[in-house]
Amino acid sequence: MTQVNAVKTKIVLIDDHKLFREGVKRILDMEEDFEVVAEGDDGQEAVDLIESHYPDVVLMDINMPNINGVEATRRLVERFPDIKVVILSIHDDEAYVTHAVQTGASGYLLKEMDADSLIEAVKVVADGGAYLHPKVTVNLLSEFRRIKTHGRNSGGEVGFKEVEYRKPLHILTRRECEVLQMLADGKSNRSIGEALYISEKTVKNHVSNILQKMNVNDRTQAVVEAIKNGWVKVN
Repeated sequence: MTQVNAVKTKIVLIDDHKLFREGVKRILDMEEDFEVVAEGDDGQEAVDLIESHYPDVVLMDINMPNINGVEATRRLVERFPDIKVVILSIHDDEAYVTHAVQTGASGYLLKEMDADSLIEAVKVVADGGAYLHPKVTVNLLSEFRRIKTHGRNSGGEVGFKEVEYRKPLHILTRRECEVLQMLADGKSNRSIGEALYISEKTVKNHVSNILQKMNVNDRTQAVVEAIKNGWVKVN
């Protein structure tokens, strides 16, 4: 019987710090479904490498000489609309994240990430979803909630309107509500599993059910919708 080889996710890695790049590559190479097809150290080289290899996912450092990661992402998305870019950054400020996402990035990871977060991000983005580092998610969504709940009183003055908190038990189970809250808290699948004493695979099943029931594409969209509807608490 002829063995059919699984299609691998092709990855291009762009970062001007060679030691960091080598560390990321070692983590990716441990995954059978991943293949790092090329590496580079600046934004201009990224454009050239994508033209040569047309990967599924590009991991892009945000701070690089010549052309930075955000500008390189903009150019890539304009020329290759189907390309998926994950930004690698040391900045967790929501302004950086918003700029990167508006430019066309599908993901945003902090360089303090663990191996599991890196692998999960690549898989989610390769499947057409979006992925934000848990710490970034907390900052971004807290700012989103602050803006969302900012209203005006009858005199036209700016006031603060509280969103009534209620669990979405009309669509989710109690366990799924717990998982949704932990997603809003910025926890990874592994952290959720440890907190609830369940396996990471079970967590992934719960997340998949949540996305389906809420009719959203990824966990970030789920949390945004949950905040808008007052289904989670954001400190």
